[in-house]
Amino acid sequence: MFEPAQLRSFLAVAETLSFTKAAERLGLAQPTVSQHVRKLEAAAKRVLVSRDTRDVRLTDNGDAMAGFARNILAAHDSASRYFSGSAMRGRLRFGTADDLAITGLPRILREFRQIYPQINLELTVGQSDQLYRKLNAGQLDLVFVKWVAGAKDGTVVQHDSFSWVGLEQTTLDPAAPVPLIAYPSPSLSRKLAIDALESHGRTWRITCTTRQISGVLAAVRAGIGVAVMPSSLVPEDLKIITRRFDLPAVGDVDFTLIRNPLANAEVIDALTQSIVGRTINRQA
Repeated sequence: MFEPAQLRSFLAVAETLSFTKAAERLGLAQPTVSQHVRKLEAAAKRVLVSRDTRDVRLTDNGDAMAGFARNILAAHDSASRYFSGSAMRGRLRFGTADDLAITGLPRILREFRQIYPQINLELTVGQSDQLYRKLNAGQLDLVFVKWVAGAKDGTVVQHDSFSWVGLEQTTLDPAAPVPLIAYPSPSLSRKLAIDALESHGRTWRITCTTRQISGVLAAVRAGIGVAVMPSSLVPEDLKIITRRFDLPAVGDVDFTLIRNPLANAEVIDALTQSIVGRTINRQA
């Protein structure tokens, strides 16, 4: 009932919210992508995509179809590899920064495991510096980490900027030290936050030290202080307060995949392709 080519075009539109970007991702002409979506809508007898001169949005039926499409394509691809004798096997030790792990990444990993059921995926969650050390020590095959923009080689999945985050009702006394919630040292966000404050002559004090993003968010929600985190990962109940209190800019950040050159390149390429091109945002 639903052709794989049409489903792939629809998913590309669903993930990019752009027919142009979807066509670029798939290497197709834009009219072809539009035709695929129209044919899929005809087969489903439902409107899946709402589009006008300004934006592209999924309808409720489109959201439902996106879930079905991922499952259908995962089963289709898995069956194709199985019966062609090309099913990929092996172990993949994957590490991700903890705040990236609370985005849509778990869904991406679930889809990857459905497509490649014979790959043994082992997940390690931690801080970027810690994961990078494990990679260099040969303990991980691929890591998904945060670095200062342009600081490390690797595959950049998404570019972002750091922001100061607090509650809607947060108040800061300009004459008092900035109450900072941070990871233990070494930590990229901690270092950049402190460097930015000191370069602008602002004093600071650590009001909470925690090793997990859940601890950072809990402390901010409790009103203990403010934190620095990538703008795209700020939960809806917290606010970016950089301009409100004239806090200094912290800098840009890259969400980057870095591989172990001695690991199974075919398996690493497969997971890299599953992540690249996907938007990494806060968990809904």
